[in-house]
Amino acid sequence: MRSRSTRTRPAPSRTRAHRRTAAPAAALAALISLPLLAGCGIRTTSVPVDAGPAPSRVSCAPPRAAATPDPDTVSRQVYLVCSMQLAPVARSVPVRDVGNVRTSVASQATALIRQLEQSPRSAESQAGFSTAVPATTEIAPRHGGDPANALRLNQELDDLPSFALAQIVCTLTADSGIAPDGSILLGGQSPGDPLRTYTCTSDLRTRPDAGDDAGTLVRQP
Repeated sequence: MRSRSTRTRPAPSRTRAHRRTAAPAAALAALISLPLLAGCGIRTTSVPVDAGPAPSRVSCAPPRAAATPDPDTVSRQVYLVCSMQLAPVARSVPVRDVGNVRTSVASQATALIRQLEQSPRSAESQAGFSTAVPATTEIAPRHGGDPANALRLNQELDDLPSFALAQIVCTLTADSGIAPDGSILLGGQSPGDPLRTYTCTSDLRTRPDAGDDAGTLVRQP
């Protein structure tokens, strides 16, 4: 009589057991990684974050002067704003406005302030230059008792943006016809508005908001 062979039951699949343990392990790994991310200073978020485009870089390199300048103009240096600082740019100014010994200091200052009021040239804009000087800024008449070399604007200096005041100070003091010693006496138009002595310091050029506290008060008799 032939004996009946017994069939052994196959062992449970190793793959199926691995699947049962893989999911809890993955969840545990995710929980462990959260404190690590926080410790690295990375803020977790459940939604995508749009940080916007990367900031563009500007050269702040002054455009080159024309190879053949206009004979009826002279080159003058004006200070514009670029990358939160001041930088000099050469501008061609009509000879009738500056360079004439008969031209008053006030007229020369007016010509330079007009340059600051104008929108930057195309090449200047591409290099990152801008201006903060309002288009309404003008040289006003002096007050009685003012020194002959004093200049007054048609508005109080405290009403000017600090960048604009820094531009005006650095531009006017860079002109030897206006500021032979590198400083200017400047004040506003309002009665009783005191004059202050300004120079274009390194602090004023690299931190134009320093214009709010710039200037030394001039005591008048």
